[in-house]
Formats: sequence, structure tokens, C-alpha cells
Amino acid sequence: MTGPDTGPAAGPAPGPSRAARVEEGVFAGLVVALGVFTLVDTPSIPAVGQAGTVGPRAFPYAVAALLLVTGVATLVAVLRGRLGPAEDAEDVDPDARTDWVTVAKLVAVLVAHLVLIEPLGWPVAGAVLFLGAAWTLGAVWWKALPVAVVLALVAQVVFASGLGLSLPAGIFEGVPLLDG
Repeated sequence: MTGPDTGPAAGPAPGPSRAARVEEGVFAGLVVALGVFTLVDTPSIPAVGQAGTVGPRAFPYAVAALLLVTGVATLVAVLRGRLGPAEDAEDVDPDARTDWVTVAKLVAVLVAHLVLIEPLGWPVAGAVLFLGAAWTLGAVWWKALPVAVVLALVAQVVFASGLGLSLPAGIFEGVPLLDG
């Protein structure tokens, strides 16, 4: 009697290594520590406003809560032996070298942003950051420029008018909605 070829006998899959458990436990611990740090440090953010309004501390408190919940849940899962699956790295070429030119361009764009934010303000520095990063990563500059300008202006309006946080307005000092 012949049957389908089932190949070699399949045994139980090997369990997660101790190193994998330690690595995931360390990651979960770092997430919990970051959540605790955020929770402890958030009260130091100056909050000027009326009672009942969302102030500058609301978002950090929400992030701290999410970090704590996910970090503790991950730590419990790791301690129970539930680890994430190993990566197959199907989309990664292990022989590919780091593109240091791209890394250097991104660092230069970030440094330019840091230098420009005080004298020119967030809208200009943010547009330079978004445009420079998009161009460095392969976008066509003239297509990325309007997107970068809109993103920078929306961020300025949301932070200055919506949240009451002051990002440097720079050359837009005194412009309604842009000057927090």
C-alpha cells in the first residue's frame, strides 16, 4: 500500500531560546521604564490654562499609560513563555551594506532643522525637515515641497492654536493661528 510522501518525520518545533526570552524581557522592561519615566516627568510640564481644557500634559499622560500597559502585558507574556515569532527577514538583504550617504544626508537635514528652528521658526524649519527627509529617501523635491509646507503649517497650527503649546513662530511672529 502506497501513500503520499510525507517526507521526514516532523518533530515538535524547538522552543524559544533562553536568549530570546531575555531579549524580549529586556525590551518589555525598557518599555515599562520609559512609561514610568514619562509618568513621573509629565507633571514638570508647565500647564497654563483653564480647568476642564486639554492641556499640554494630556498627551504625555496618555503615552505613559499606553507604554505601561503594553510593557507590562509584554512582560507577562514573556514570563509565560509566549514569545514573538522569529523573523524570517524575507524583505531584508543580509548582504546589503549600510548606505552611509543617505544616513549622512538625514543627519544633515536634522541638524539644519535644529539650527533653523530658532531664527526662522517651526514652519520653515519643519518644512526643511520634511522636504529634506523626503528628498533624501527618494521623493521628487518639487512634489514633496507642497506636502512639506502643508505638514509644517498644520503642525504649527495644531500645536499653537489647538493645544496651546508654543513652537517658535520665527518669521511668522504675530500671524494669527501660527503664533502660539
